[in-house]
Amino acid sequence: MNWHDFKQNYLVRFWSPVPSVIAAGVLSAYYFGLTGTFWAVTGEFTRWGGHLLQLFGAHPENWGYFKVIHLEGTPLDRVDGVMIIGMFAGCMSAALWANNVKLRLPQHRIRIVQAVIGGIIAGFGARLAMGCNLAAFFTGIPQFSLHAWFFALAAAAGSWLGARFTMLPVFRIPVKLEKVSAAQPLTQQADRATRRFRLGMLLFVCFVLWALAKTLDAPKLGLAALFGLAFGLIIERAQVCFTSAFRDLWLTGRTQMAKAIIIGMAVSTIGIYSYVQLGVPPKILWAGPNAVIGGLLFGFGIVLAGGCETGWMYRAMEGQVHFWWVGLGNIIGATLLAFWWDSLAPALATSYGKINLLAVFGPQGGLIATYLMLAAAMLAVLWWEKRFFADKSKNVNLFKEAA
Repeated sequence: MNWHDFKQNYLVRFWSPVPSVIAAGVLSAYYFGLTGTFWAVTGEFTRWGGHLLQLFGAHPENWGYFKVIHLEGTPLDRVDGVMIIGMFAGCMSAALWANNVKLRLPQHRIRIVQAVIGGIIAGFGARLAMGCNLAAFFTGIPQFSLHAWFFALAAAAGSWLGARFTMLPVFRIPVKLEKVSAAQPLTQQADRATRRFRLGMLLFVCFVLWALAKTLDAPKLGLAALFGLAFGLIIERAQVCFTSAFRDLWLTGRTQMAKAIIIGMAVSTIGIYSYVQLGVPPKILWAGPNAVIGGLLFGFGIVLAGGCETGWMYRAMEGQVHFWWVGLGNIIGATLLAFWWDSLAPALATSYGKINLLAVFGPQGGLIATYLMLAAAMLAVLWWEKRFFADKSKNVNLFKEAA
């Protein structure tokens, strides 16, 4: 394969979601083993909100929530911080490679309202559950934490409610039709595409060199930055969005992304299990009402906003202004939860146990239980897909008979 073919097939064209999400699952397992933490983003975004408050003279470092997740240092001093910076660099590099960067404004004011309010709801719910679609779902379930299963089921229910809610007439944007005399061919400026590709490569190489230099005095931070870069490349090139995985189930019956996510978690699970057996402790969080309520809010919020944490990150780097508002809403919502945590935590979270399935069922039993539940999730998705299209076909036939 020559350079042109490699560039077109792997750097310019979108990647298939299934192998990409499997790769993300493998990387997340190695990320856990080498850094001791899981792939997560909203905790760090909450810290960013805390830092903004500090700039205005507030003292969020005294809040109970920040004593749990810690606010010391800067993003450059924290594993999650450099990992997220790497994700943004990876998303931007990949978008530039494919000439997929263009400033795109929201089509209507209602979309901005949806973005901000949905982002706030999702951010609040994610931090109430101590994790978003990553830490409380994609990387939470392979950590054998029962709270992640509570979150996953609640998020699915919340996304169903969100899908129904966003179908209300108030969210339907009027379509303006324009008369044209002939079809307009799709064009791409070759010179601009070349310049952007080179800029993307420059950003990619510079970040890799910076991360490698970082490993000389802080190996864990340098590795986290490189992992973040890889995560960013994957989610942008494969357009990995957990919102579409949930929403498409209910609205279109498409299940490709949902299946990919389940397979990715299954692959990640055995990697996490191996590291746990080597002595790396899994991240287990409270399996209380916080996981259920947080999941419901998160599922509803991401569908209302139109994007989850991974989704808004790569779309924001592509120039989609709507998702800048989603990200702002996420940070606001997460910071609000941090402010109210001391009032909510005793009743909803900290009074409940941190349940590790490996401890409850034993190492082998916990692994088997996790795979059985993942298999049940896959069967549920397949059943829903079959039912959705059977009902759709039935409705079409009834319409034809009536006509």
